[in-house]
Amino acid sequence: MWSCSKVILTGDEIIKEIKKSNITITPFNKNQINPNSYNYRIGEEIVVFSKSRMKKEKIPKKGFVLKPHQIYLASTYEILGSKKYAMSLIGRSSLGRLGLFLQVSANLGHTGSKHSWTLELVSAKSLRIYPNMIIGQISFWDNYGNIIPYRKSYSKYNKPKQSKLRGLK
Repeated sequence: MWSCSKVILTGDEIIKEIKKSNITITPFNKNQINPNSYNYRIGEEIVVFSKSRMKKEKIPKKGFVLKPHQIYLASTYEILGSKKYAMSLIGRSSLGRLGLFLQVSANLGHTGSKHSWTLELVSAKSLRIYPNMIIGQISFWDNYGNIIPYRKSYSKYNKPKQSKLRGLK
């Protein structure tokens, strides 16, 4: 009989693993460490979907208002990843309480991925976001079993990337 327990890294362990090069957070700011995660920032570009097309826009310094019930794509300001740990990218409760859903469907970061992650944003009400604002958090989880680094699909992109699936409505 085997035993498997889920292990999430504490803030102190995240810092230790960055120093060992097992975790990448670039640029890193110690003030963004939490007890079990790191607060990441949104980048400076947003993808807006309107009807059947998408439009990339720079998020102005004065902010960009997310409209209710619309999907937007953005990316993390930081390069985030790990060759040793799986990652979970999630929203912040303070923004969730304002109606922001972050990483609506894809919050798993596979071991071996390292890039600026595409963020999926949906807001329940109008909400202003700003370039480089803290928008979410990433946690790091120990793997159980053989680690096979992820090298496929979206992990090679550092800008918001739309779905590769075509023809679905």
